[in-house]
Amino acid sequence: MANSVAPVSRRLTVYSRYGCHLCTDMLQALARLQPVLGFEITVLDVDDDPALATRYGDRVPVLLAGDKELCCHFLEEDSLREYYRDA
Repeated sequence: MANSVAPVSRRLTVYSRYGCHLCTDMLQALARLQPVLGFEITVLDVDDDPALATRYGDRVPVLLAGDKELCCHFLEEDSLREYYRDA
């Protein structure tokens, strides 16, 4: 029987926007946790892609691990640590 649990992604994606202070705050917090939790970060500016701009609008930053949304607006450190806890 196949395992239905999605694999843990070591690549996080932050949907961001230029000039967004919440985005800067989240990226700084992630940079502090990166050496501890061992993930890679990809930052995508929603304004570079009309589809992303429509999808996320003012709802940035958004943090995803693979297709799983972990948090938006503010880093939820506990959620991120829990995501990687059993990895």
